[in-house]
Formats: sequence, structure tokens, C-alpha cells
Amino acid sequence: MVTTLRSDRERHVLYFVSGVCVAAALSASLLVADGPPMPPHAWTALALLALLAVIGEAWAFLLPQSAVSSIAFIPYMAMVLVVPHWATVVTIAMLRIADELRRRRSALKAVFNLAQFVVVFSLTILCYRALGGRSFLGIPADIAAVTRLFGWAALGAYVLSIFVNATLLSAVVALSSGRPAIDVWRENHLPSVGLDLIAAPVTFGVAYVYSLYGPIAAALLWTPLIGFRHWAKTTVDLAQTNRELLELMIKSIEARDPYTSGHSRRVSQYATIIARALRLSDREIKKVGTAALLHDVGKIHEKYGPILRKTEKLSLDEWAIMKEHPADGAELVATMTQLTEFVPAIRHHHERWSGAGYPDGIKGEDIPFASRIIMVADTIDAMTTIRPYRDALSEADVKAELLKLRGQQFDPLVVDTLLDSPEWEQIFTPAHRSAQTRGLSLLRAAGSDR
Repeated sequence: MVTTLRSDRERHVLYFVSGVCVAAALSASLLVADGPPMPPHAWTALALLALLAVIGEAWAFLLPQSAVSSIAFIPYMAMVLVVPHWATVVTIAMLRIADELRRRRSALKAVFNLAQFVVVFSLTILCYRALGGRSFLGIPADIAAVTRLFGWAALGAYVLSIFVNATLLSAVVALSSGRPAIDVWRENHLPSVGLDLIAAPVTFGVAYVYSLYGPIAAALLWTPLIGFRHWAKTTVDLAQTNRELLELMIKSIEARDPYTSGHSRRVSQYATIIARALRLSDREIKKVGTAALLHDVGKIHEKYGPILRKTEKLSLDEWAIMKEHPADGAELVATMTQLTEFVPAIRHHHERWSGAGYPDGIKGEDIPFASRIIMVADTIDAMTTIRPYRDALSEADVKAELLKLRGQQFDPLVVDTLLDSPEWEQIFTPAHRSAQTRGLSLLRAAGSDR
């Protein structure tokens, strides 16, 4: 099944890339057909700005899911303003081909990247010209006049380029990874929002300064962005490292018990889906997802090792020990300054709406909202995971169980909102189902009855 899903994703990616190639051919053809004459000294301008772009590409850095970000788009956009002509798209395409060869990417990735850039900058130039934009070569020295004449056209083109680029990139990564495109967009593009905001006036300034004072002055204006690029890279790298360290810790815990393999990551995915269904803010959604990833971290204590490795039914004393893991997890997480905000969610993720849960027996709205979400996500994973003594429950069975226990085990608001939302279907997509069924033979061989 996993192999089939992988082949389906590859086929969908191939179809998508083919569609982007068609869009690139159409948009470039429209640009050539609608093109004004080349402005004077245009090729010189493109060559000099291309040199800045090459420097920017050399300092590109990786985003999550193997996407790449760089500050080369600033001189690329400056080319659009200085030479809003098909020659700009040709220049950018040549730079992309050289960069793809240098990085030795696969043919499919190289073709997508090239087609993506052709689409983005063909549409950007068409938008700029449609809004009244003209070449910055030969503009008046009065920047107020230039802004009045071309400012809105430049801003509109810039926003369009960011939107189309982010949409195409998020879509192809989502198709290849099986994740929702909006999640990919948040992960890949939110960290660079500050850079995008600062780069807009800088792009305008580079084009203006180049046109009046030449490439050296334009390069000096562009250079401070290199420092900002290092800040953005450090931010992305730190966030990615922290996430990978958390996942490494979770994997080390789950390695003790075949049944729990992938459990915390699935619960994190489901909790994120539920938080999105509840229309929480992006920050709260991320917080819930991280807390769910860490919800069983208390099981890292050695006292749980022998119990997690058992294949037969647990005794009452062993169950009493297992019920200590939420408090142990909260205590462990509280020792890490960056994670203290997750302590309440972790400690109370086994509390029940009726008050019959543990470790503190609190009930109703006294239970942290994130804990109530994790409780539902945790139970969904338990019901949809194959056990040695039963198959995974169907969507209808899971729904019936949630309705049965709403107001007892679960917060009624969480259950009702989830079941009535479009996000409910995401839990039962093929990508999630394949994650639940991995390791089936290992589980059955273990003979666990938990």
C-alpha cells in the first residue's frame, strides 16, 4: 500500500510539473506577443543585474521539505522593473539552468524549477505592464515622481510574484510529501515573511539606483540584505533543528515498543487538524501540534521500559505506573526553558471531561484546551491503529465512538466542531491511513494486547 501511495504521489507530481510547463509556455508566448521594443542598453543592464543574482543564488539556503530560498529574487525583480521585456525571462531562465546544473538536481526538479521561474516572471512582467509600468531606464531623477508613476505597478507585480512563487512551490511539495499545501506554506514561507516585506522597497530602490547611478551603487544598496539573509537562515535552521531534536527524542521513546512506533507524530498531525478545525490562530495550532508531539515524553523514564516491552496484558500495578507518565512528562519538559509553555497540555492530556481522568482528576473547562484536543487526537490514533486482536476501526466506527463519549471523555465542543468540519476527512486520507498501517507485521509478531 505504501508503495502504491508513493507511485500515486509521483504520478501527481509529474502531472503537476507538466501543467506548470504548459503554463510556462503559454505565459512566455503571451509575453513575447505583447512585447514592446527593447529599451536602450537593456542587455547591459540584464548582464550586470544577473551578476548580483548569481551572488544571491550562491548564498541560497534550504527550507523544510528540501525547498530553497535565496535573495536572488531581488535582482530578478529589479530586472523586471529595469527591463520589463521577454529578454528578462530569457536571462533568468539561463541563470536557472546554470544553477540547476551546478546543484545537480534530478531532471524533474530542474524542469519544475525552470518552468516555475518562467511562469512567475512572465506573469510578473505582464502584470507590471498592465498596471502601467515602464522601463526604469531613462527615468527622471525625482524619486517621488518615479514612485508616483510606477510605484503601484511595481508593488502589484511584486505581490503577484511572491504569491505565484509560493503557491507553485507549496503545491509541488504538498503533492510529493502528501501533506496539506497550507501546512507546507506555513512551514516554508512564514519564516521569510520579514525578508519579503523588507525586500519590496529594496527591489524598487535597486532598480531606481541602478538606472540613475549604475551597478556599483545598486550593489551597495543590495548588500545589507546579505546580513538579513543570514538572520533568516539562522532562524529557519534553528527552528528546524529544534523540531528534529524533538522528533529524535520521540523516536527514541517509541523504539521501546513496536505498538507506539509513529504514535506521537500521528497524534501531532491529528491534533493539528483538530486545532485547524477549531479555527485557532497559526501560533496556537503550532503550539498544540508541538505539545501533542511531546505528550508521551514522560515514557522516556526507565521505569516504563519493561512495561512498554511487555507483550501480555498489564497488571493493575503496571497500569498505575503507566498513569504517572503525564506528570513525569510535564516535569521533564518543565526543565527546558523553551518548552515550558507546553507543560500544562502535557500534564493533563489524560484528563477526562467528566473528571474521571488522571493525574489530577480535573474536569470540564478546567482542563487546558490543548489537552482536550490531544485527548481526542490520541484516542483517534488508538482507534485507527491496527492491533494484534483487531483491525483499525472504520471512519463510521470512530465517529460513533466519539459521539458516544462526548461529554464524558471528550469536550463536546471539540468533538462537534471536528465532526462538522471539512478537516474531519483529512484524518482518513490515504496518506494518514498508510502511516497508521506501517509496521503491521511487526505489531502482530509482537503479540501486544495493549
